[in-house]
Amino acid sequence: ADLSLLRFISAELTRGYFLEHNEAKYTERRERVYTCMRIPKELEKLMFFGIFLCLDAFLYVFTLLPLRVFLAMFRFITLPCYGLRDRRLLQPAQVCDILKGVILVICYFMMHYVDYSMMYHLIRGQSVIKLYIIYNMLEVADRLFSSFGQDILDALYWTATEPKERKRAHIGVIPHFFMAVLYVFLHAILIMVQATTLNVAFNSHNKSLLTIMMSNNFVEIKGSVFKKFEKNNLFQMSNSDIKERFTNYVLLLIVCLRNMEQFSWNPDHLWVLFPDVCMVVASEIAVDIVKHAFITKFNDITADVVTPLICWIFFQVYSEYRASLAFDLVSSRQKNAYTDYSDSVSRRMGFIPLPLAVLLIRVVTSSIKVQGVLAYVCVVLFYCGLISLKVLNSIVLLGKSCQYVKEAKMEEKLFNPVLTATPGKSAGKQQSMFKSTQGIPTDENGSTSVTNQPVHQKENTPSLLVTSNSDQFLTTPDGEEKDISQDSSELKHRSSKKDLLEIDRFTICGNRID
Repeated sequence: ADLSLLRFISAELTRGYFLEHNEAKYTERRERVYTCMRIPKELEKLMFFGIFLCLDAFLYVFTLLPLRVFLAMFRFITLPCYGLRDRRLLQPAQVCDILKGVILVICYFMMHYVDYSMMYHLIRGQSVIKLYIIYNMLEVADRLFSSFGQDILDALYWTATEPKERKRAHIGVIPHFFMAVLYVFLHAILIMVQATTLNVAFNSHNKSLLTIMMSNNFVEIKGSVFKKFEKNNLFQMSNSDIKERFTNYVLLLIVCLRNMEQFSWNPDHLWVLFPDVCMVVASEIAVDIVKHAFITKFNDITADVVTPLICWIFFQVYSEYRASLAFDLVSSRQKNAYTDYSDSVSRRMGFIPLPLAVLLIRVVTSSIKVQGVLAYVCVVLFYCGLISLKVLNSIVLLGKSCQYVKEAKMEEKLFNPVLTATPGKSAGKQQSMFKSTQGIPTDENGSTSVTNQPVHQKENTPSLLVTSNSDQFLTTPDGEEKDISQDSSELKHRSSKKDLLEIDRFTICGNRID
């Protein structure tokens, strides 16, 4: 062939190619683009539902909890009139309600000894970089407090309601009660410092601190998108994002209340704060969307099954996350419920409403002065409005939750719960083996869902531990997988892969703990 410069240039200018020769690759790329475009809609559906779940648990502290405490105290006072028909003086739920009410009242009075004005001026006198570091430290401390706080409260509730005939294996109700009061008080102070730092950022002249604090949200993208996420990890991170977004909304409300008080409730100042509030909310939403979009992008899916799997991820997984949260709400309304709904939200999302409620009551009572009969009438009307909002929100959430549970075909698990197992060959074999020995019914096709509700096993029932494929790959050679999946004695020493209904705040605070 004649090799010349003109021939080379002519070949470069007229060279062609056919994209259909690699149709699977380009179809995958196009589906990824469509998937990223669907992320905001699917993610915000989950966020919207989760925020209203947190709002329901938060309003419960202000509305129904005082009424339940009043009914429990009335029962305790009038108990001699009816006689002791039961061995318990109060029902376990009533004992827990009284403990929550007492903790709330004690911490509220303790918060009066914390000077908000002195804290504000102390924080305002610090440099911008120092405040940025303090705010990051407060976020980490808030996650640690949320992780350990619900354990303290659960320990108190169980210690106070544990059957007395059992052998004493605890330090007593009084020490647990003081630990709970100390936790709620310290956590409320921590959230107050967060709100004060955010207030200083809003009131700074050049808004540099607010800009730095908002940029901190984008740093979260760097720490998340380049990590490997599985289905359960993405659910944990979604719950954490819901809790963080709702907490930020309450912090913004506190900042607006404090600023409006300083300007004598001038409505014109509210419009001054409005752009900054919108900027903080918009940055939070943008960070969540970008984070979820790139997490799903970097967790690669093979090209031969990319189209069905991508649709499954965003239309099935996010719907399943929402159904799992709805399942908690529906199951907490049953007669055989083992926990209150507000406590189940705390365990699932790491959102503990008591410290936040203590701080909000403290800020509202210090910002709004109630004087005169008309003012007290307004307070009563406002309380009735809160109760109406709580009841309306609960009714709508319960209806939507029943719809989501029915769409996910989980309604039979409310009445016939089965043991959880990881989907896969080993899980199916182990469940069928356990079914043959224990007589527990399973589905007709023998398949297991990741949203199965765990049942309470008796003490003499051996626990079923399932080994995931990833665990086998990391810990054993390939030739030994069959032996391990069939050896029940060795399964007892291996950890189980949790399903969505078993994910709690232990893994939420460290979003990537497997």
